[in-house]
Amino acid sequence: MNETIITIRALKYGNTPHYEWQSKLLEQTDKHLFVLSEQGRKLRHHTKGNIFTVPHRTIEFFSGEHWFTVSADIADGGIRQYYCNINEPAKRSGDVVTFVDLDLDLVQQDGVWKVVDEDEFAQNAQRLSYPEKLVQRAREELASLQRRIEERKFPFDGTIERYIEKIGK
Repeated sequence: MNETIITIRALKYGNTPHYEWQSKLLEQTDKHLFVLSEQGRKLRHHTKGNIFTVPHRTIEFFSGEHWFTVSADIADGGIRQYYCNINEPAKRSGDVVTFVDLDLDLVQQDGVWKVVDEDEFAQNAQRLSYPEKLVQRAREELASLQRRIEERKFPFDGTIERYIEKIGK
């Protein structure tokens, strides 16, 4: 079976490169895709001017209609952590997926969800001149994501866990 390698590019508002890495395509529909990012992959962080080696595998979700991404860290055959970005819907062009990261993040560790990077969101909203409608939309999308998780709606309905069974340990 041929593997399709996808480059994931996160951008800052204004389409400035933020960070990028490569993943393997697991599933694609007209509305979303799932990828597998392997342990040891290189993440080029343009904003920090560095290249990081990521120590774990992740299953990641990118949507062309929803304003969030999901990254599920895999360890010992299960999900160790969820990391969700609030962002403009992802776009795919060939083997490249891009999304505009809006700084607000929702993270789950040890079963507890918390919002992080609100200070970064406020700073960048001013520094990068986010329109007021975008600031409001980002906050609405964060609340919508929190409801989606509570209600166990796709992709938080067991879909990601099913991929763990497919990819193995």
